[in-house]
Amino acid sequence: MDKEQLTADFKSSLKKGDSFRVSVIRMVLAEIKNAEINNKGKELTSEQIVDVIAKEAKKRKDSIEAYASAGRDDLKEQEEKELVILKEFLPEQLTEDEVKKIVEAKIAELNIVDKSEMGKLMGAVMPEVKGRADGNIVKKAVAELLK
Repeated sequence: MDKEQLTADFKSSLKKGDSFRVSVIRMVLAEIKNAEINNKGKELTSEQIVDVIAKEAKKRKDSIEAYASAGRDDLKEQEEKELVILKEFLPEQLTEDEVKKIVEAKIAELNIVDKSEMGKLMGAVMPEVKGRADGNIVKKAVAELLK
């Protein structure tokens, strides 16, 4: 994913009159701009842009849970709609089984035998699944495999 693709999608949505999509993409572009400012004005790489979008998607997931527990279905639906659009710009997500296979391979590769090395395993797995799997799914797989 790069800024040019987002900008092209933004312009296309603007021409179609899809104001909701425009607002979501505008928010993502603003977050990317903020990240570039924090990066001393340097343009972000595609990987860094995916990180920004993934961070925004995680915010939406957390908000969905909070609104659901508070009984605010109206706000929950709004966040769900935004999440659907954000997911379009993220790489395809790994399934739990795919994450487990990656974790199993790392356990074998690093000769990890018990839970005391959970941090080491998480540190090895996370860069491999970055942007393609939620950290909670990875943590769950690691915990299951290191009983």
